[in-house]
Amino acid sequence: MSKEAVAKEATATVFVFRRGEDAAWQVAMMWHRRFRGWLPPGGHVEVYESAAEAAIREVEEELGCRVRLVAGPATPLPDGFPHRPVIAPWWIVEMAASPDSHCAARHVHVDHVFVAFWDGDVELPETQVRWFDEQQLADAADVAEDSKLQAKELFGRIGDVAQLAHR
Repeated sequence: MSKEAVAKEATATVFVFRRGEDAAWQVAMMWHRRFRGWLPPGGHVEVYESAAEAAIREVEEELGCRVRLVAGPATPLPDGFPHRPVIAPWWIVEMAASPDSHCAARHVHVDHVFVAFWDGDVELPETQVRWFDEQQLADAADVAEDSKLQAKELFGRIGDVAQLAHR
């Protein structure tokens, strides 16, 4: 049985959280014209950047804000390890992708999913941005189900994540 080779491209997605005016946690979503729905910001990792660097760049471009990435669960490096660590994603998932500006054929995105906290607006965003609280996101009809599942998991632990981020 032969398998056809499928191109795999690294991408980064970011769930950006902040406290709303009512102190409830909110997550940012951007309107994706091609998919006609709300998605977390993200995009392709360029050859000159890590997935974490791509995550920060994509958020600035698409949401118009700065963020602080929070490292995902990982085993700490040994004491004295001589190389610079890169912020670990929370999840790495493979998902089928339609042709896009990076690849003219169907391909697979190897998506590095990050969590971040909003750290101030810096410029006008490239996209329409909406901040959802947990219930608004659960009730939204135009948010991808996979994004809802990931966000629900993160909302369930965002208080603990915020405490870790401020240590």
